[in-house]
Amino acid sequence: MKYWRVPLDSKEIEVSRGIVVIVEERCKGCGYCIAYCPRNVLELSPRYNVKGYHPPLVKKPDDCVNCHYCETICPDFAIYSLEIPPELPEQAVLPEFATEA
Repeated sequence: MKYWRVPLDSKEIEVSRGIVVIVEERCKGCGYCIAYCPRNVLELSPRYNVKGYHPPLVKKPDDCVNCHYCETICPDFAIYSLEIPPELPEQAVLPEFATEA
């Protein structure tokens, strides 16, 4: 009996999307979340938080795949990601997570 490899159907595969939430008051600016993000969603912010550190800034929010690497690597529990339900449109922004530009 022969086994054939069948390519995956791209319509059946859905990459999850996420929203990165940063608790700036907790962040000490270590940069682990930036270094370990596989999609390079984060960068250092030019602003300072109340502790005097540069917290991360979400530079490419549409690229987040909700992998939770940033959340897992953060020693201060200052960052986490939430899954965006697939039924929301691509350009939808949840008002409670919208940040000032």
